[in-house]
Amino acid sequence: MKKVAVFCGSSIGFNEIYKNEAIKLGVYFAKNNIGLIYGGGKIGMMGAIADAIIENKGEVIGVIPGLLRHEEVAHSNITEMIVTKTMSKRKVKISKLADGYIALPGGFGTLDEIFEALTLNQLGIEQKPVGILNTNGFFNPIISQLDVMVNEGFLKQSNKDMLMISESIDELIAKMFNYEAPIMTKVIDKVIK
Repeated sequence: MKKVAVFCGSSIGFNEIYKNEAIKLGVYFAKNNIGLIYGGGKIGMMGAIADAIIENKGEVIGVIPGLLRHEEVAHSNITEMIVTKTMSKRKVKISKLADGYIALPGGFGTLDEIFEALTLNQLGIEQKPVGILNTNGFFNPIISQLDVMVNEGFLKQSNKDMLMISESIDELIAKMFNYEAPIMTKVIDKVIK
C-alpha cells in the first residue's frame, strides 16, 4: 500500500483522544512512506492527520468538491489538491488513487465512504483492504450492527470479515498489508452472462 484513503470527520469531536490518534496515524504514514488520500480539509480530524503528515515531510493528496473549496475549509499546504465537480466524482477519484481505506471517527460522510469501499469489495469491483481504527471503541455500535446483519441473514460473514478492525495503528496496518481479497465473482459479469 503506497497510498491510503482516510475517511474521518471535519469536526474534532469532544475527546482529545480522537485527534491524538489521527496525529499518530499521520506520523506513522509519513515515517513509513505511505501517502494520504483524503477529503482535502484543513479542519477537524482531516486537518489533524494532514498537518501531522506535512510536518513529517509526507505526501498528502486532497480531493475536494468545488462546493467545499472555500477558504475556511480547503487545506492550502498539502502536496496536491484535486478539485472535483461533485461529491460522487470525489469518491470515484479517491477510489482510483487509493490502495486501501481506513476510517477514523467521523459522521455521515465517514460512514458513507467506508461503506461504499466495503460495497465495492463485496461486489468484486475492488480488492483493496478496508480498515477501521477503532479508537476508544468509537465504532463498537456499528460493529455490533454488522453482527446483527450477519445473524439476521442480510450480510454474509465472509463479507463482514473483509472489514479489518483494530484499536492499534501498527496492528491495523499489518492486517491491511497482509490482506488477501476473497475470490469474488463480479455481479456485473453475472448479470451480463
